Amino acid sequence: MLTLPLAFAFACFGAGFLMTLARLLIGPALPDRVLAVDTMVVNAIALIVLYGIKTGMGLNFPAAMLLAMTGFVSTIAFCKFLLRGSVIE
Repeated sequence: MLTLPLAFAFACFGAGFLMTLARLLIGPALPDRVLAVDTMVVNAIALIVLYGIKTGMGLNFPAAMLLAMTGFVSTIAFCKFLLRGSVIE
């Protein structure tokens, strides 16, 4: 029953991932690339969760949470580096 909606969601998030990859490669400035990496992390989390729903395995959800925490911390650290020139004050 969920095969068609899951396939549609996989296609949408996969297309979003590829478009964000293009923005990462041709981004005009460094902040655009940081935002692209953050968006790619969000798309990767969505793809991991969708795969977990498709397979019925619960192991994918903690992996998605770890990726979310790592992506958040790395984005904040890189933005702080861009603004101040150092991460640790």
